[in-house]
Amino acid sequence: MEKAINFKIFGKWDVSNIEIHDIGLKRYICLKPMLMPKTYGRARQRFSKANVNIVERLINMLQVPGHRGKKHKIMTHWATGKFNKKAKAVIECFKIIEERTKQNPIQVLINAIENAAPHDEITTIEYGGARYPQAVDTSPQRRLSIALRNIVHGAYDKCFDKAKSLPEALADEIIAAANNSNESFAITKKIEIEKQADSAR
Repeated sequence: MEKAINFKIFGKWDVSNIEIHDIGLKRYICLKPMLMPKTYGRARQRFSKANVNIVERLINMLQVPGHRGKKHKIMTHWATGKFNKKAKAVIECFKIIEERTKQNPIQVLINAIENAAPHDEITTIEYGGARYPQAVDTSPQRRLSIALRNIVHGAYDKCFDKAKSLPEALADEIIAAANNSNESFAITKKIEIEKQADSAR
């Protein structure tokens, strides 16, 4: 019987030894070994995002133009749909992370996501014609999406109209989030969301 081939992400980083400590996120973080993480938009069914490689989800999030709350920012409009361009940026980012931390950059990314994923948030309920904030638990899939989105937003904030390049800014944001540092936009955003939920209980 032939041994199964274990592809490395971009031919460089192995995902077979990656550890996920957050039990809630474990089911939704896909670490399927593949050479090029790209599904060509095939993940269209409900919950199918859970089957998309986590590196591909990061690249896809980098391509989303604007969407900071209800407002569109100009900082990402030039990147829309350019998968190869964003994939190269992520590869450069992973090289920087590997050089700085001496660890597998995908493991550092997983640690950053686990630290940046909020456990609860607020929603608005209407009772008697008045609206009230109500604290609710956040689903694992939404926790993952919020963490990725905030990591990307923090990276763009660090590089927009500045001398720092996107790969450097993304590496800084991921390392800071993995270290649970307040220098990370994603960590500060998580703390803010959870404080709002605590005050609405």
